[in-house]
Amino acid sequence: MIAQLDPDYLRARPLKAVTRVLSWALFEGRPVTTRGRWINPFVFGLLAVARRLPVRSVPSAPLYIVGTGRSGTTILGKVLSLHPDVGFLNEPKAMWHAAVPGEDVIGSYDRGPARFRMDADDVTPDAVRALRRMFGVYAAVTGVRRIVDKYPELVFRVPLVRRVFPDARFIFLVRDGFDTVRSIDQWSDRLGVDEGDEVHDWWGVDDRKWRLMTEELVPADPELGPVAGEIRSLDAHRDRAATEWIVTMREGLSRRDEHPEAFRMVRYEDLTRHPAETVAGLLQWSGLPEDRATLEYAGRTLHPVPRKEAVPLSSCIEPAFLAMMARLGYRRGEGSARSAGRASRPDPEIPD
Repeated sequence: MIAQLDPDYLRARPLKAVTRVLSWALFEGRPVTTRGRWINPFVFGLLAVARRLPVRSVPSAPLYIVGTGRSGTTILGKVLSLHPDVGFLNEPKAMWHAAVPGEDVIGSYDRGPARFRMDADDVTPDAVRALRRMFGVYAAVTGVRRIVDKYPELVFRVPLVRRVFPDARFIFLVRDGFDTVRSIDQWSDRLGVDEGDEVHDWWGVDDRKWRLMTEELVPADPELGPVAGEIRSLDAHRDRAATEWIVTMREGLSRRDEHPEAFRMVRYEDLTRHPAETVAGLLQWSGLPEDRATLEYAGRTLHPVPRKEAVPLSSCIEPAFLAMMARLGYRRGEGSARSAGRASRPDPEIPD
């Protein structure tokens, strides 16, 4: 349905559907792999006005859902959006791109140079003001007190986000690597399209995202760097997805260790097995009052997903993949990633 709405959501809190539709229609924009891109000029026109409007206050302590895509980031944002104080923006990359050139690694709005990693120095004072105003206008239009922004790649831009919103908080969502890889693989097969001479899929316009990842992130990775040349030539979706999962998990863990007060690591498996308890913990950590309708909706919407079988991976990435699985407490049988098994309980030294 439009804006990720469903009948249960509409019954639970009908007025929140208005907030969600306004978010979807006016602020988020449409990436290359979605329909309705005709609306983008209107969205960017609105954002150009919003960045110049005076706002009385900047949204406090915005929440950013980060991690690897296909790890439950959308459904978590949708659940939190039912909270009366929250407005949910599902990958509002148009808003970020309107103020920060070079951030579009997919190629949805720009085909020029781009980077995954961005630091505080990569955002100008004018861009800081513009972003605060755009998000402030969004909060005023929707009447919300807190903003939840799901944009997985922001895990590589934590210093930039904290420069704009010093009190920002990050929900780092992690999921079993094999389940994530299979989900990305299936997404690419299902939703990848040819547009004229271009391929638009998980890896951006004509592999733009993959190319930037292997040029910037992979060489800097302590385990993948030595085999960066081999990784660059990988073309199977599952191998590419495993590479993205490794570099993203490593970045998220590093940022969590740097900013423990601002990061909350949540396991997808806990979210789906114990939805009400996990969401209640997130609300408390975020400083949001407990809300019965939100917790009940979480319990009705989130359910355990059957574990997917392990997949064969290229030998150049398999060791790093297995090492990260072990670090996160996901263990699948003995030895190779080619053998399926059941995950053990997470290691105690990796707290949620």
